[in-house]
Amino acid sequence: MNDPIIIVGAGLSGLRAASLLTSNGIECRVLEARGRLGGRVLSEAAEGQPDAGTYDLGPTWFWPEHEPLMTNLVSELGLQTLEQHTKGAVLLEQAGSEPVQRHVLPEGAVERSVRLVHGVRTLIDAVADSLPHGTVELETRVTAIRMSDDGTVVVEAEHAEGKETIRAGAVILALPPRIAVQRIEFSPSLPEELTRSLLEKPTWMAGQAKVVAVYDRPFWREEGLSGQVMSWAGPLQEIHDASPPEGHGALFGFFGIPAERRGELGKERTLQLVLEQLKRLFGHAAERPISLLYKDWSSDPLTAVKEDAQPLTGFPDYGPAESSGVWERKLIFAGTETSPEHGGHLEGALRSADSAVRNLL
Repeated sequence: MNDPIIIVGAGLSGLRAASLLTSNGIECRVLEARGRLGGRVLSEAAEGQPDAGTYDLGPTWFWPEHEPLMTNLVSELGLQTLEQHTKGAVLLEQAGSEPVQRHVLPEGAVERSVRLVHGVRTLIDAVADSLPHGTVELETRVTAIRMSDDGTVVVEAEHAEGKETIRAGAVILALPPRIAVQRIEFSPSLPEELTRSLLEKPTWMAGQAKVVAVYDRPFWREEGLSGQVMSWAGPLQEIHDASPPEGHGALFGFFGIPAERRGELGKERTLQLVLEQLKRLFGHAAERPISLLYKDWSSDPLTAVKEDAQPLTGFPDYGPAESSGVWERKLIFAGTETSPEHGGHLEGALRSADSAVRNLL
């Protein structure tokens, strides 16, 4: 191919696709609207406490027994992992004023998962480091993808220096399907059936928010608790231990209250409710974390669209999105929402990247 492959999106899927293409001697450019790598992978240091660890506000785990691509890539890149802490009692919090219940699960009831030491960002950085310098272009927003009568594909993008028109051998869209359809102009238009299929794929995590409370030590373990909580009282519906291998402790949680309600409450009140819940569950020691990290993905315009504010009631039925007609083999979809298996997971992002590159090769 004389023209480079253009990859839209520098999340795990886009970066992995670029790595596979360059390893096969195929030139590519990765265009990313954000000013950082990773997409929905977001690992942040504790605020004001740089030595207190780095914590994931996006995806956190993978399951080695079921996710071979993640397992193999992490091993190949030599990244450090730690097993998710699940030892100890689980807390159940019913709605209303009922007391918090404490349960010890049977051995083997919780499936083994692992985290990356220093966060999933280490995986993003390692994959990006495998690319030739200059492959990824940040703060570059793709606005249109056009095809001429002779089959030439042109990508229109905007960045700090103005607008740019780029010829492409093909385009890999490695971003949420709904974002692709609603934020990029296609000429000729995408087939109606494909557009409908893309719009029906909810963006994983787009309606969700995540919070991490960091402490000087994982004090709940001293009380025989795993840090795992299921709650029907909220605001957090699900809580887990997010502590680093040693030293500091951390708890992270997913919200049960929907995006619209979080917006009405505002960040300050939402986090106040979180601290009240942590105190209710774990006692006064949980009331004053040394750092409180928060990310509401529903308010991120590069992740969520209006339709994503609707809470998911079950795991979406994801699957591949295939171009047809004039766009066949010219426009290829990647990203975890287009994976036939493990959609919504890091494994799904890798599988979709592999599939996209196979389609080109």
